[in-house]
Amino acid sequence: MMQQPGRLIGLGVGPGDPELITLKALRLLRESPVVAYFVAKGKKGNAFGIIEGHLQQAQTLLPLVYPVTTEVLPAPLSYEQVISDFYDSASQELALHLDAGRDVAVICEGDPFFYGSYMYLHDRLAERYQAEVVPGVCSMLGGASVLGAPLVYRNQSLSVLSGVLPHDELKRRLADADAAVVMKLGRNFPKVRQVLEELGLAQRALYVERATMANQKIVPLDDVEPMSSPYFSLIIVPGERWQG
Repeated sequence: MMQQPGRLIGLGVGPGDPELITLKALRLLRESPVVAYFVAKGKKGNAFGIIEGHLQQAQTLLPLVYPVTTEVLPAPLSYEQVISDFYDSASQELALHLDAGRDVAVICEGDPFFYGSYMYLHDRLAERYQAEVVPGVCSMLGGASVLGAPLVYRNQSLSVLSGVLPHDELKRRLADADAAVVMKLGRNFPKVRQVLEELGLAQRALYVERATMANQKIVPLDDVEPMSSPYFSLIIVPGERWQG
């Protein structure tokens, strides 16, 4: 009799506050014999920190260690190729457990399908195994809540933009937006701030680092050090207030 394959489970565990994990995610986390998590070299990882207190002793932990993060690679190495190869090998590692009939829960900070690394495993494995994805509170919603900033009013539309966009493209999209969230800041922060200033949006924009985490930081845009904006930061440009 053939072994029934395990399930691939993508678990969104929220933006950082451990109490923002959903009941469903917590249940599936505790039921999964294998718990996989993405982590940088030498780090424990924010996602793992959220769920660490809920783990059972019998569970197998499977760290998926990024070979690179934000560093610049020497030629001829390509970040895209290195990270693609990493997702290939991580998928193969998960497949060994799935083929052995073990469910694998892959935890993901925020939401698995919103800039989440889990999605790259899902793309490689979901056609071969039963997959279930549990949504989580994403960083932009955590950011809006701690900033006390409603994102959109009435019939307004929200644009979610990457700070990686070229200057002119970012400027065009922000100019067309009723309200916006700019993610993936890091080294892109000076460019993003310049665009906001050129559009006259800098005074309306709100900045937060590590929203809902214990080391959360909210500062005026002008006070952010140009080269110190961390990866876990975002800028929110709320929609114009509407008096309903």
